[in-house]
Amino acid sequence: MKHFHRTSVHPDTVLAEADAFFPTIGLKLAHTTNRSRTYQGVVGTPEVPATLTLSVKMEGGHYTFVEGQTNQMGESRIDRNVKKFFVQLHRKADARHEMTSAF
Repeated sequence: MKHFHRTSVHPDTVLAEADAFFPTIGLKLAHTTNRSRTYQGVVGTPEVPATLTLSVKMEGGHYTFVEGQTNQMGESRIDRNVKKFFVQLHRKADARHEMTSAF
């Protein structure tokens, strides 16, 4: 499944945040380049191997386009954690952001 997020956070900071966040959910860094990371591991139950490829690129001068692609189908636990990571990036860009329910 593919996910994307646009942020004003610098690409290097996005990757540093990813390197700190994804190991906490059971993923290990498998491959790294200047603008991408690949994480592999087991997330959740049942124990199914998961792969996440995260890439960043500058877009429009001051925005960073972050794309996360998992090898899972549908709304898996790793997909929910990618969305949680995007919320963390949003908080990094705007510290006033708070999670609230929509109902």
